[in-house]
Amino acid sequence: MQIVFALYDQFTALDAVGPYEVLSRLPGAEVVFAARERGPVRTDSGLTVVADAAFEEIDKCDLILVPGGPGTREAVLEGQGLVTWLRLVHPTAQWITSVCSGSLILGAAGLLKGLDATTHWSVRNELEATGATYVPERAVFQGNIVTAAGVSAGIDMALSLAARIAGDVAAQAIQLLIEYDPQPPFDSGSLAKASPETIGFLTENPSAG
Repeated sequence: MQIVFALYDQFTALDAVGPYEVLSRLPGAEVVFAARERGPVRTDSGLTVVADAAFEEIDKCDLILVPGGPGTREAVLEGQGLVTWLRLVHPTAQWITSVCSGSLILGAAGLLKGLDATTHWSVRNELEATGATYVPERAVFQGNIVTAAGVSAGIDMALSLAARIAGDVAAQAIQLLIEYDPQPPFDSGSLAKASPETIGFLTENPSAG
């Protein structure tokens, strides 16, 4: 199974690295990091990930994952080859997935029209502008298209997807291997659970998120 992580400048590291830790452990998985051109791609936190291939070098794959991040809008507006590549390659893929605001890129490629989808809560209106219906869930499966909510939700999505690809036992074994047993100190991980004070703080201090 060839899995392509589609990167662009200023994507969020965990959007890609979280699912990578799960999907790269699928039996027979071959992971490729791709971007407009080969070489380093800078995340929004300053971490650099090296793209093994340029989009134009890949004309088919089994699974595509598009992360989100502050660079999403530029990736759509400036092209960076990603939207065009998605339109060309997605028919060859068994699964097309996104994490966080990466769903906006799927939407820009015309892949979410008429579908339920999720994304980071802060861009839910932008998601609906692409023709999708926003659903406030961690992961949404619509045929072979899977969208995940913000950042950490990518791990949950990847485990659910791993179960569909390789079975529940394999997915559970991967979960145990990476010891994914979240026990957060606060119950403030979604818009529905967060207090008005928390939401207000993030609104006033967007760099905190």
